[in-house]
Amino acid sequence: MDKIIVNSYEEFEKLLGQRIGVSDWLLVDQDRINQFADATLDHQWIHVDTERAKKESPFKTTIVHGYLTLSLLPFFWNQIIQVNNLKMMVNYGMDKMRFGQAVLSGQRIRLVADLHSVMNLRGTVKAEIKFVLEIEGEKKKALEGIATFLYYFE
Repeated sequence: MDKIIVNSYEEFEKLLGQRIGVSDWLLVDQDRINQFADATLDHQWIHVDTERAKKESPFKTTIVHGYLTLSLLPFFWNQIIQVNNLKMMVNYGMDKMRFGQAVLSGQRIRLVADLHSVMNLRGTVKAEIKFVLEIEGEKKKALEGIATFLYYFE
């Protein structure tokens, strides 16, 4: 799917209720997990101790931090949409966010995004994106919810 180009509120409004796009798959490997653990000081063994996870985890491998999965949302979102004529874009919040299934080290995930709602707030666009982070080859979703972004147009 090609990247969506948006230049104004009116162009956002035309996308309401539609699938905005699907990102590329991204491999989440142990190195990325370890770097996230270092950045967040979350070194829980289920994420970083591969030997212990093989023996004690029900998954038989380490799992990706839930917040690492969530933190990849802006990366994926930028693959799907390009919003022009901006001063800035701000992450405003998350609603109805649910982790459905653990992502295992070495699995690939991607974003599927629909425009849930859009509002014009005097030159600022508030866009709510229904998002699903899928795990390649799995029926259950890694994460889903509604992300809200504020787009400040020039």
